[in-house]
Amino acid sequence: MAIEDDVLVVGGGLAGMTSALRAAREGARVRLVSHKKSTLRHASGLVDVLGYTPDGEVVAEPFAALSALPDGHPYRRVGTDAVRAGLALFDEVAGEAYEGAHTDANALVPTHGGTVKPTARYPRSVAAGLASRSDTTLLVGFETLTAFDAPLAADHLGAAGVPATTRGVTIEFPGEFRADSRVTRFARALDEDEPVSTANGTTTARRALAAAVEPHLDGAGRVGFPAVLGEDEPNRVRAALEARLGVDVFEVPMGPPSLPGLRLEELFDAALDEWGVRRTTGNPVVDFEADDGRIQAVYTDRNGQRVPFHADQFVLATGGLVGKGIDSDREGVVEPVFDCHVPRPDDRYEWFADGAFDDHPFARFGVTVDDDLRPLNASGGVEYGNLRAAGAVLGGADFAAEKSGSGISLATGYAAGRAVGEAM
Repeated sequence: MAIEDDVLVVGGGLAGMTSALRAAREGARVRLVSHKKSTLRHASGLVDVLGYTPDGEVVAEPFAALSALPDGHPYRRVGTDAVRAGLALFDEVAGEAYEGAHTDANALVPTHGGTVKPTARYPRSVAAGLASRSDTTLLVGFETLTAFDAPLAADHLGAAGVPATTRGVTIEFPGEFRADSRVTRFARALDEDEPVSTANGTTTARRALAAAVEPHLDGAGRVGFPAVLGEDEPNRVRAALEARLGVDVFEVPMGPPSLPGLRLEELFDAALDEWGVRRTTGNPVVDFEADDGRIQAVYTDRNGQRVPFHADQFVLATGGLVGKGIDSDREGVVEPVFDCHVPRPDDRYEWFADGAFDDHPFARFGVTVDDDLRPLNASGGVEYGNLRAAGAVLGGADFAAEKSGSGISLATGYAAGRAVGEAM
């Protein structure tokens, strides 16, 4: 049976969810269709706008740097107002769970690799760890959580010129855990403050963790842990540790699975529910139907059965090369859902540079759009009048090098959602 909506968004990442929310706020009936769960759970939870210029220079004031970006860059397409509007929508969704809205300047957030990332919004749980503070810092890692080597990260931060003196120590997480325990298992132990057996008897996970860290403080003014301090109760866990240690406590963003990313996903899920956005997850879009220059429906594959979803307006927000929203092989580069045109050199040797860390053209591959975010065909005409594109599927930006992925998703997601909502 056909399912019909005003707006159908294909893709469940930050750009797709932002598009869906913005369109719903225009009064549209919105459905979001995604093959997999949101990619936020694989992200650090940091929200960047622009961390580095195309020349690799650190950006202190991202909004001041937007006008210097190339004409085809997604930020230039939507304009500064859309970037600010996308961030404002994010701030509404995130509420008190995030900081950074008080300034246009980037914050400098230490990461688990010992680097410093310029970012525009950051979880409240990492705020005490900003590299701009001069407090002596103790980083704490756990024996069974090998993804975070605290002494190595501390050394790297020192070499990077971070003003605070930083030390690292590795301890055993209190309690008995399997060597391959996931970060969510550590978080749950702290959320529930589970009973823990020690040499002195039985205590709780939070008390035991504080007791294990206390001998290593040695004058530190703040303590950073890998981002495992609770999945549901991070503020309560941090407050309990701060009360026992007598210093500020913060989380260091980690790789996937990322608890800050999962927490952010939950915030967006709640916002989508509040605005009545319906979601269909777990089935890939495998085909579409178009007539007279307009998309009529998309089809998902549900256990071998083609299920149609009809709508008046559509948003493509399936991600870039990493997320398979853009795909490539020896024959070329394609956008696999609507077969939108993806410009690229005919000679495959021109897709990449010689050095591993050089400026690779393939990093900017993606769909080209007009100023209304409608994908363009090879001749420069509009592919479909009722289709917009948002997020990493867009070409013209090297998201990884610029540290601009979240900001582009918010800005173009906002602009695409507004456009399809107003078109109703």
